[in-house]
Amino acid sequence: MEMKKIVFLAVAVLSLAALPFLARPVAADTNTGTSGQPNQSCQAVFPTGPLTPAGFNTGGFAVADSHYAGNGQTTQTPANSAAVSQYDVACFQAGQH
Repeated sequence: MEMKKIVFLAVAVLSLAALPFLARPVAADTNTGTSGQPNQSCQAVFPTGPLTPAGFNTGGFAVADSHYAGNGQTTQTPANSAAVSQYDVACFQAGQH
């Protein structure tokens, strides 16, 4: 019976010690709490230079940029202000770091 109490106490202490480390990802969340597109331009996050991902700021990128979610208004890409593409989210998060 005494061994069970020791094990229980050890688990309880270790669990409490781990709490600050488990809360760090929550503190690092950069979500602004707003819905819709975060209005972040990847061209602003990644201007020209050695850290620019391959393909950014090229003619092909400009064509793709005009077709992603919520940009423009055609039958292929309806302009929906609530549409959020992963492109928007990734650029927003990259801009926070």
